[in-house]
Order: sequence, then C-alpha cells, then structure tokens
Amino acid sequence: MRRLILALDVYEKGTALRVARETADYLWAVKVNWPLILGSGLGIIRELKEETALPIIADLKLADIPNTNGLIARKVFSAGADYIIAHGFTGRDSVKAVMDLGEVIIVTEMSHPGAREFIQPLTDKLVELANELEPFGIVAPATRPERVSYIRKKLKGDIKILTPGVGAQGGSARGVLEAGADYIIVGRSIYASENPRESARRFHEEIEGGVR
Repeated sequence: MRRLILALDVYEKGTALRVARETADYLWAVKVNWPLILGSGLGIIRELKEETALPIIADLKLADIPNTNGLIARKVFSAGADYIIAHGFTGRDSVKAVMDLGEVIIVTEMSHPGAREFIQPLTDKLVELANELEPFGIVAPATRPERVSYIRKKLKGDIKILTPGVGAQGGSARGVLEAGADYIIVGRSIYASENPRESARRFHEEIEGGVR
C-alpha cells in the first residue's frame, strides 16, 4: 500500500504535470492547492487525474457558510476531485454541505507554528466533530508527532490521518507514522528537488520501512 501524497504547491501547469508524471509510481494521491488552481485553472484537476490515474485531493481548506461551501465543492468535485479538505471550525453544517457532495478531509491541526495560537486549542472539539460526521480523514501536523499521537487516540473508527509538514518543514516520515499517521504529505522536498522521481522514491522507501 502506498502512503505518500504529493503536494503540488506550484503555479505552472507544465511543472505540475511533469512532476506528477515522474513521481506517480510512488504516490497514493496528488494534492492540489490554491496556487496551482489559480495559476493553471480548475481543469488541472482532471488533467492530473488523466496523467497519473491517482486520486486527487483538493486542498481548499473550505471555511465558509454552508451555501458557499456547497457551491465551491460542487464545482470542484465536478472537475474530478476525489476529496476536498475543509476546516471544521466553521461548524458541522458547513462541513456537511461539502460531505453531502463527496469525500471530505477535516483539518484538526495545521503544521505551521501559528497553528498553536487558535487551531490547536480547538483540537478536541474538531476531533469530536470528525468522530460524529465520519469523514474519510483528518489533517494533523507531521511537525508535531506528539499531536498526531494525541489525535489518533481520540479518533474513532477508520478515519484516516493525513500529515503535512514532512521534508521542508522538518517533519519525519517515520516518526509521524509511528505516531499513528496513515498518509504522509510532501511538497517542496519533492517538486523543488533536482530529481523529483528520485526524491519521491526515497520518501516512499522511508515510509515503507517505517510500516513494516
């Protein structure tokens, strides 16, 4: 089972397609964020699916009222996204507006230092929300594996943990897997490297070594 997710936080369509094509053998999914959608258009989602035959995660971190979340999600799922990442702090009605249209991943904590200010104090409530709504997965920080472990103990059922922050932000793939993560998200350390395929291969092997 592959557990590596490529975060394509770039603007250029050509770069995104090339890197996705070169690394696809080692990936479980490709994650697109606002920079790529703004730089290349919503059609990049379908193009990446056709190029890689992999699931596409739209990391939009939706955080609006239910109607607006639903309007955005409908367009993005129609464009070929398999999953959408949404914030949970806007409430269950806003999250459900996305879940009614497709698979959702809820943010419970983020990987940057500022997440400690306002998001981390809400973690317990966001995990409770996830346990109630049962999304595909939640986001937790690879930069703080102790938080991944904490969240894993509180999660119920088969909700997956996806962890950004490995590589350029300093998180360890093996460390966060041991803490309870299911998938590792890596961006700059792959797409900005001189040899993205080789970088993806190394992360894949590290991840596989960590789960045996």
